[in-house]
Amino acid sequence: MGTLGRLFHFSFDLVLVSTILAGVKRSTGLTIKTNDFENKDTRSYIERYLDVGEWVFDTSVAFMSTSSYFERRPPRF
Repeated sequence: MGTLGRLFHFSFDLVLVSTILAGVKRSTGLTIKTNDFENKDTRSYIERYLDVGEWVFDTSVAFMSTSSYFERRPPRF
């Protein structure tokens, strides 16, 4: 795998982690404390990174809601 392939793989993995963090936020309310980062640029990058996961999560849920391959069931606790 070349450099471009590794870069794509690494980027895809980062998006997956961000999406998992969005799912955790939606189901539990837990999220990264971005206010703890003193550097404004770092805080901004982390917030944008988390926003990517939120977008992927929302888009996935919207797709699954309209697909005949998925159904809504009440959660089991």
